[in-house]
Amino acid sequence: MILIDFSGIAIATIAVNKVNDEGMLRHMMLNSIRMYRTKFKKDYGEVVLAIDSGNNWRRNYFPQYKANRRKGREESEFDWGEAFRILHLVQEEIKENFPDQLLDFIQPEDLLVFNNTRVIPARLFATKESGGKVEILIERVLDNNKVMAQLRANKSSKPGTRLVFPAHNGFIPSAEVEGRENAFFLLKFEADVDLPALLVREGHTPLPPYIKRSDEEVDSERYQTIYAEREGAVAAPTAGLHFDEDIFSALRDKGVEFAYLTLHVGAGTFQPIRVDNVLEHQMHKELVDVDEQVCCQVEACKRRGGRVIAIGTTTVRSLESAAKNSKLEPFHGETDIFIYPGYDFQIVDAMVTNFHLSESTLLMLVSAFSEREMLLNAYNEAVKQKYRFYSYGDAMFIYHSRGVPRA
Repeated sequence: MILIDFSGIAIATIAVNKVNDEGMLRHMMLNSIRMYRTKFKKDYGEVVLAIDSGNNWRRNYFPQYKANRRKGREESEFDWGEAFRILHLVQEEIKENFPDQLLDFIQPEDLLVFNNTRVIPARLFATKESGGKVEILIERVLDNNKVMAQLRANKSSKPGTRLVFPAHNGFIPSAEVEGRENAFFLLKFEADVDLPALLVREGHTPLPPYIKRSDEEVDSERYQTIYAEREGAVAAPTAGLHFDEDIFSALRDKGVEFAYLTLHVGAGTFQPIRVDNVLEHQMHKELVDVDEQVCCQVEACKRRGGRVIAIGTTTVRSLESAAKNSKLEPFHGETDIFIYPGYDFQIVDAMVTNFHLSESTLLMLVSAFSEREMLLNAYNEAVKQKYRFYSYGDAMFIYHSRGVPRA
C-alpha cells in the first residue's frame, strides 16, 4: 500500500504556494495525492491516507514540539488560520465523499448504462464583413458543410451575412447565414472549408454558461468522460465525469456489466423553465442512438433481477425515449422527451446525477424519479456540507428500494 501523510502534503502545498483560495488549494492537494497514486500504484498497491485526529500525543508529552513552526506562522502575514480551515474542510470532504462508496450500492446483477457522446470544440469566434464580432455556438453539425448554431453579436445576423474566420496557410475560411429557426441560425461554410479541421484549430470547449471564465487547455479533456467516443455534443454528460479507470476496474471485478448509448447533448440542456405551466415548456431536440445491443443487455438485466442504472439524465432520457410498453427497442433519431413529476418510468431503476440548477428541466427529471421530501433533504444536506453543484460538481445516487426512492 501507499501510505500518505495527508496533513504533510497539505502543509507543504500551502507553505510552498502561499495560496488561500479554497478551490485552488483543494485542487492542488487532491492532485498531489493523485500524482503519488499514479506513480507508485503499480509497485505498491492502493493509497491509504493517514489523517490526523484531534489528539496529538507528541504535543501533549513534548510541549515544545513544533513550537517554533507555530511561532513562525503567527509572525507571518499569511493567513494560516484560513489555510487550516480549508485543510480540515478538504479532509472532511475526503472522508465523506470518497468515490468508492458508490461500489457499495451497486450489485453484480446490475447494468450501468453510459452516454458515450464526445464534446466537440463548438464555440467559434468570427467577424462580419462590416467588422462586427460574432460568437458562434454550434448546436449540431449537419450534412453539406452546414451547421445549426446560436449566434451572439451586437446586431442580429440576417440571411446573407458572411462570417469570416482567422486565415490559415493563406486561406480565409468563411460561412454564410442562410436562415433562422427559433433560437438557431443555419450556417453554410464554403465548400473549401474543412469544418472538422477548423473546429480543432479555432474551436473552444463550450463550457456551461454558469462557469464564468474562458475555457482553458485542460478543459478539452477535463470536460470529457473517459469513455467519450462519438463526437457531436456541445455539453458533457457530466455525471460520467465521476467515473475513472479505477472505478471501472472495481466495478468489473465486482461483476457489473456496462452498456453504452449516445445522446448528443445540446445547449438547450441549460435552458431554464420560464413558464408557470410545465406543459407549455418547449423542449429542445437532441439526436439519440440506442442500438440493439443495449436493448438486449437491458432485457437480460431485467430477467436476472438486476437494476438498470442510468449514469446521468441524458442516459435516462435516451432509455425512456426508446421505451415502448416497458420494453426497450432500438431507436435512432431525435428526442424532445420532457420528464417531469407524474412521469411513469419504464426502464430506469436508479441513476447517478449531479446537483442541478433550480428551474431546470434536469431538476424536474430528478424530481419525477424521487419523492419531494427526499430530494429536498438531499439538496439541503448538499448545501450544508458545501457540496459542489453543476457540471464540475458532486453527484448523488438515487435508487428505488421496494418501490421507495432513496438518495
